Amino acid sequence: MQHIQQAIKSFLKKTGLESGVEQQEALKIWKETVGGSISKNTEPISVKNGILIIKVSNPAWRQELQIQKTEIIKRLNNKLNKNIIKEIGFKWTINQITSCIAQIT
Repeated sequence: MQHIQQAIKSFLKKTGLESGVEQQEALKIWKETVGGSISKNTEPISVKNGILIIKVSNPAWRQELQIQKTEIIKRLNNKLNKNIIKEIGFKWTINQITSCIAQIT
């Protein structure tokens, strides 16, 4: 088993895919890194070139996470044991905007 793992790691490194695989790990550890209340109001969408994209439930959460962004990046990178995530972008979809407006009117 160890031989197969080493072969896969070597292949990923040689083909330049290692960084992409490492970045994808950030999506997997999002919930455990940020905790319950944040994870209930967010969803990791994608990560590319060190930029993690997170969908937020509403603008208030977007603002709160913007404030906490630097600390969240540090915690993610600590769990990943590597400085992989450089930036986090927070996204609020048009469907969410429409739904919010409908609730107000």
